[in-house]
Formats: sequence, structure tokens, C-alpha cells
Amino acid sequence: MPRTVDGQITMEKTPSYFVTTDAPKRIHLMAKDTKLIVVVRNPITRAISDYTQTLSKKPEIPTFEVLAFKNRTLGLIDASWSALRIGIYALHLENWLEYFPLSQILFVSGERLISDPAGEMTKVQDFLGLKRIVADKHFYFNKTKGFPCLKKPEDSSGARCLGKSKGRTHPKIDPDVIQRLRKFYRPFNIMFYQMTGEDFQWEQEEQEK
Repeated sequence: MPRTVDGQITMEKTPSYFVTTDAPKRIHLMAKDTKLIVVVRNPITRAISDYTQTLSKKPEIPTFEVLAFKNRTLGLIDASWSALRIGIYALHLENWLEYFPLSQILFVSGERLISDPAGEMTKVQDFLGLKRIVADKHFYFNKTKGFPCLKKPEDSSGARCLGKSKGRTHPKIDPDVIQRLRKFYRPFNIMFYQMTGEDFQWEQEEQEK
């Protein structure tokens, strides 16, 4: 990590930390006062997005429906498949709470990061003890990608959007598979809400679709 002088905050982003068993202990040994930010989204949407990313690199892989089940006839979900396992947030959080208090972890809603990016960034800035500089004027919605892009009002050089690997069109998944995944994730989601003290309303979101 680079040296941090007074008045600076050093940030580092690695999504796999959250699901890596040894990560909490190692980070705690290095800097126990570290503040942690975790972006979470509906685990079903997350799994389909994960699969879409892999499919773009390996078009020969089996369908999502095949990979999601140990036995589809019996409805047995394959929780060992990483695309599904990552979304069992309560399981991973349990590991982190052995080393870090909840007060040092901020959970950012992936859904609200799209619908209200400035609102979520306000929470991030407050959590890090920063001035509220990033606001509504710094975002615009990119209809092609389906999510907000960042712009600097004082800078005419254009906006910054996430790369080509983001915003891909998801394959259509069998509704029956989606329904089975809802039942699978529901108890884990509820446990996650209880652990974090925050209701991300993923079940409500599913009902509205």
C-alpha cells in the first residue's frame, strides 16, 4: 500500500476480499482500524451478471440453468457454484464480524447506486469522514449502459463511464429457475438484513418484476 500522509485517505478495491476466508484476519493484522465498504446487490441479479461476464469470455460454457442446479428435477441448487455462493452474503459477513465491528463496515446498495448515486455517495463520504463534495451534479444516466456515469461539471472533457465489460445485456433465464433461486436466497437475505440492520428489499423488488 502507498504511504498515507496526514489528511489523506488511501483506498483499495478488490471485490474478492469479501468472499476470501483469510482476508478479514490478514487485513485486521495489517490495520485493524481500516474502514470497509461492501457493495451488495440482489444476489440473483448478481449471479446472472457474473454468469454473463464469464459467458462473454467462454461462450462454450453450459447454460445458467444447468450450472445453477445439482439436480434440477429435485430443485437442488448448486451452492458450490461461485456465481451463486458469492451471493450468500450472510455467510461471508459472519467471517468479517469475527474481526471487525459493524461500525467499521458500510454496505452500499448496488440498486440505489444506480437509482440514486449521489445519495449512496453521500453515505460513503460521511462514513469516511469526508466533505460532501460528490453530489447530483456529478452524475448523468447513460441509457445505453443502463446506469449512471460520472462527470465533472467544471470539466468539458466528457464523462467517465464504467468499461465495456459493464452493462452487458443479460441472457433470459427460465422464470422457474428464478423462482427457485428466490426461495433459496430468501432465508440468507433475511439473515443478512438482521446482521446489518438494513433491509435491502430484494424480495420486494422481485415481487414488483
